[in-house]
Amino acid sequence: MIKKERFKLFIEYFSEHRPVAETELNYGTPYEMLVATILSAQCTDKRVNILTPAFFKSFPGSKELAIAKQEVVFELIKSCSYPNNKAKHLIGMASVLEDTFNGKVPSDVESLQKLPGVGRKTANVIASVVFNVPAMAVDTHVFRVAARIGLTTNSKNPLDTDKQLVKYIPEDKINIAHHWLILHGRYVCMARNPNGEECGCTGFCRFYRKSSK
Repeated sequence: MIKKERFKLFIEYFSEHRPVAETELNYGTPYEMLVATILSAQCTDKRVNILTPAFFKSFPGSKELAIAKQEVVFELIKSCSYPNNKAKHLIGMASVLEDTFNGKVPSDVESLQKLPGVGRKTANVIASVVFNVPAMAVDTHVFRVAARIGLTTNSKNPLDTDKQLVKYIPEDKINIAHHWLILHGRYVCMARNPNGEECGCTGFCRFYRKSSK
């Protein structure tokens, strides 16, 4: 099966079976989504959603967060992964947001990456989810599932995966395709035990065809 055909089947399948796919992080404003996404690194969305209500009550915006003490932020997020680093990044992010962007979360990927704690993946998430920019955020799920299905070939890093995916996915499908891959990796095509019996991608999945021989 050629790659172009596999992408076509991938898009057709998920367009029919998961026409609505979106982030599982709870947020109400661009600032809240930015905080939640930074917290979600190496941490489950479920855990982040438990932490953020109290966090946003204490720090409803970047103005309040920018002047926060690191130990106070740490106490609010200590049950997530790497709380010391994340507390530092969150305060730094808020400070730059206030000083450089007048408290407004920028919509472009390049500007977002100027914020502490915001790498390419996080920037793509914010641009895509909040501002509907056609950006492909590649996390561990996207990286793994895209390779297993056969949407990517010999990808060495997230940037390579990003480039291979956006080459074949129509621009108007990039945002939702990001969520298709994440949710499929989270609930069906898990890292250790991919559930082939419940997977609707078996007809075009390279990994399934190889493993079933």
